Amino acid sequence: MEVLTRTAYHKRRRLWTKILWFGVLVIFFSFLTLSALVLYAYQMERPSLSVPDTTVVYSADGERIGEFHQGEHRYWIPLDQMGNTIVDATLAIEDRRFYDHYGFDPIRITRAALTNVLSGSKAQGASTITQQYARNLFLTHDKTWARKWHEALYALRLELHYSKKEILEGYLNTIYYGHGAYGIEAAANLYFQKNADELTYSEAALLAGIPKGPSIYSPFVDEERAFTRQHTVLRSMEEAGTLSPEERAGYESAPLTFASSQETEGKRVAPYFQDAVRQWLAEEHGFDPAMLDGGGLEIHTTLHSGLQKHAEDIISRELDPDHELETALVAMDPRTGDVRALVGGKNYTDSPFNRATQAKRHPGSTMKPFLYYAALEHGLKPNSMLKSEETTFVFDEGRDEYKPSNFNHRYADDYITMLQALAVSDNIFAIKTHFLLGFEDLLHTAGRFGIESPLEANPSLALGTSDVGVLEMTKSYSPFANGGYRITPRLVEKIEDRDGNILFEANMERKQEFNPAHTAIMTDLMKGMFEPELSASFGAVTGGSISNVLDRPVAGKSGSTQSDSWMIGYTPQLLTGVWTGYDDARFLESGDAAHSKQIWAKFMKKSLDGELKLSFPVPKNVTEVSINPANGLLATEHCPVSRPTLFYKGTEPTEYCNEHIGELEEETFETEGDSEDSPSGREDKKKEKWLDRFTDWIP
Repeated sequence: MEVLTRTAYHKRRRLWTKILWFGVLVIFFSFLTLSALVLYAYQMERPSLSVPDTTVVYSADGERIGEFHQGEHRYWIPLDQMGNTIVDATLAIEDRRFYDHYGFDPIRITRAALTNVLSGSKAQGASTITQQYARNLFLTHDKTWARKWHEALYALRLELHYSKKEILEGYLNTIYYGHGAYGIEAAANLYFQKNADELTYSEAALLAGIPKGPSIYSPFVDEERAFTRQHTVLRSMEEAGTLSPEERAGYESAPLTFASSQETEGKRVAPYFQDAVRQWLAEEHGFDPAMLDGGGLEIHTTLHSGLQKHAEDIISRELDPDHELETALVAMDPRTGDVRALVGGKNYTDSPFNRATQAKRHPGSTMKPFLYYAALEHGLKPNSMLKSEETTFVFDEGRDEYKPSNFNHRYADDYITMLQALAVSDNIFAIKTHFLLGFEDLLHTAGRFGIESPLEANPSLALGTSDVGVLEMTKSYSPFANGGYRITPRLVEKIEDRDGNILFEANMERKQEFNPAHTAIMTDLMKGMFEPELSASFGAVTGGSISNVLDRPVAGKSGSTQSDSWMIGYTPQLLTGVWTGYDDARFLESGDAAHSKQIWAKFMKKSLDGELKLSFPVPKNVTEVSINPANGLLATEHCPVSRPTLFYKGTEPTEYCNEHIGELEEETFETEGDSEDSPSGREDKKKEKWLDRFTDWIP
């Protein structure tokens, strides 16, 4: 037995006292250091939890049609909408003591550090969910001691400024699950085509195992490893008390059905329309493209998914995919301006160039309705007559000439009515009207209808030789269909953030720009292109080939140039414009021009099936009388064609046509002499010069 002397005893006692005090000082200074660290972390600003979040695009009927993102598919959802399965599985495999620590676990970190030192590697990890979340938000994934220190500091800041629920919610919305899917909602959609709260424990356990190594444990990469990892997660859930042994065994053997590779790539409906939405929001309404890509927005568009499918299907059947002929289609509600379908080409993958919004082409005779509306404002009427004949026009004080021609160089060589001229698209009648009104008049009128592209005030403007866009040209017909209101197209109804707050709501912009009486008369005139009875020896109505397709009131105008073919037409509830041509503006080949009308007619027919057959509105100051379209006089039972036609009240004809009554009656008229009202007198009157006749039409 050792016997200590008094001196030795006191030395040992002083030593233990020093050790005790040293320990107290270490604890004290550690506490001060920790307190200072906590105070330092607390006084630092609240760290932002903002991450790029996928913006989802919806159709007007609620279908998800696409998304905008920065390469990270992420749909932020509240923790309450994730379901218990993924929460239980994640906590069991990643951090069972999540609700008991303050962001990092010193014991786990020390144990992992010792293991790594002894093994000479950095393979062992002990990060909590909070640390992983901090790393995902602010740091790299390098395994260094400096990164670990910053990770712990950020984790402490998160714990001090946010609740456990907010941290867990943020973690599950940001963790990477492979194949571009960030967050559990994106992962559930990617692997199982369902929402997070619909996951079974088998599915949730498989997903919870992926973040440890997405390139290893993804079932799309290695299904066997994915299921091995799933079993590890399920055993952890059993150890945590979440599952019983029987439940764990049942979930291990439960079969899983994964999404196909096509579904994995995601569905994108109406890509041309979605590009137009991005452009419209950025250029017209000032949205930052970064906000659109990473703001986690919900964009509710005006697109009708059914009409869009009709348009794409009809175009795919009508146009040869191997042929270079291209097309564009825009369909909209003329009452509101809502764009219901938009196609910018045959194949977005081959050519994302959006011909509906980006291309500028010659509109041809689709400009004529603006011209004839201006003529109505100047006092011309549906039965006003000009002579259709080969004509050379001299202008610019005799310094220049313009010699237009009709299709196939066929002319009436007689006076024809505006009604018939528009139905057969007579160019001479249009150019004479253009000269009578003045070139600036059509330029101004087209601008009032919504043509914003620069136009040249020249003789050929009436025949559509200035470039315009397809969407631009189509929406400019809206006033004809809606009673004179100029409408601004809408592609988006509203935009919400991920919390449901409305960030943007598109107002319906309507302006009563035009006389409803004149737009009603113009619509009545444009119905003529579908009436074969208005055809004549010098020309057939331009819509005769599709007149039997539609079984409801419809109006419109076709147009063609050497390189472009157009068809724009409408009912009271649907306005559609179609263009076909070549991107390099080469001349159309034989048969190319027919496609625009066929696409238009088939689309209108399919889209309106089952809809009410609405009549075009007629104001009270407009009256309808039956006329002979060939001479514009009131029709009798003897006339071969009698066409009900609208007139502004007080301007309708009062003289009856007597050119087709019996021979006896004709002889009677002849004995009465060649009065101005007799057939011979009227024939002489018809031969008056067209400029003299124009002055007679002015009230």
